[in-house]
Amino acid sequence: MTTAAVLGMGSWGTAFAAVLVDAGCQVRLFGGDPVLASAVTDRHENPVAHPGVALPPALVATTDLAHALAGADLVVLAVPAQELRRALTAWSPLLPRDAVLVSLIKGVELGTTLRMSEVITEVAAVPDSSVVVVSGPNLAGEVLAHQPAATVVASVSAATAQRVQAACHTWYFRPYTNTDVVGTELGGAVKNVIALAVGMAAGLGFGENTQASLLTRGLAEIARLGAALGADPATFAGLAGLGDLVATCSSPLSRNRTFGVNLGRGMSVAEAGQALHQTAEGVKSAPAILALADAHGVDMPITAQVVRVLRDGVAPAQVVGRLMGREAKPEQAAGR
Repeated sequence: MTTAAVLGMGSWGTAFAAVLVDAGCQVRLFGGDPVLASAVTDRHENPVAHPGVALPPALVATTDLAHALAGADLVVLAVPAQELRRALTAWSPLLPRDAVLVSLIKGVELGTTLRMSEVITEVAAVPDSSVVVVSGPNLAGEVLAHQPAATVVASVSAATAQRVQAACHTWYFRPYTNTDVVGTELGGAVKNVIALAVGMAAGLGFGENTQASLLTRGLAEIARLGAALGADPATFAGLAGLGDLVATCSSPLSRNRTFGVNLGRGMSVAEAGQALHQTAEGVKSAPAILALADAHGVDMPITAQVVRVLRDGVAPAQVVGRLMGREAKPEQAAGR
């Protein structure tokens, strides 16, 4: 039996832990809140992330990191992107030597512009063949409700990806392997920024034409950045690209879309954050993604305008005008 430690009791960490249990793994969920850990273990509920939703009885939670990691074959990292380096630095001394490190995190690190797998290999001092990235259209609430979903399990090592694929494959959750870690991570990180833009448009009262246009041109931005960083173009047409983008830009369950909607309705960035009560990864990663694009000479106009709203306080209605007023170009060259 595969033993897994899931570090982080947030929404997706809890849901993925439940998937692992349903797939036959022994799972220990780790977090710093003893009341929450007790609720998961004794009441089979995470009242903060998923109130009223039943978790598998076999799922146990703990605040004891050493206990959570003891004998773990898989160590699943489920913390906010900008907290990963600090957390993993503290956790690294206790990581089992041969464990596979699995990232559920969708973001780019501020300051370094590193992807999450790059942060993991640097901080934990492990080869990239020991790291797996999970990314796809996986809204946590729907996964916990056992609504059929698929995902991508990516690693530079096909064998390592297959180990994680087997560990999380259930009747309702279907993982596909991929060796394009760069494309998989970029799709997961940048789609959050595009969802913020789509949410702003919805909050401003614009309809499906506007939102579909932003989604589609957002996919072009993701693909351009991916091409500059050596990703496989096919990745962006799959689950970790288009699939995740559609789910995140379209669903009211999406934290980034919801954050954007609130901005479009007139809330400030601080007010939108308070209303959400959860992490919207695109908010903090957007400047890092734009810096990464600038470093590689990639034009990302939607991302740039989202950053103007988040960092400079520009009104969402103004950035829509800026986007529509850009020079007209052929579709294949737009944004270059």
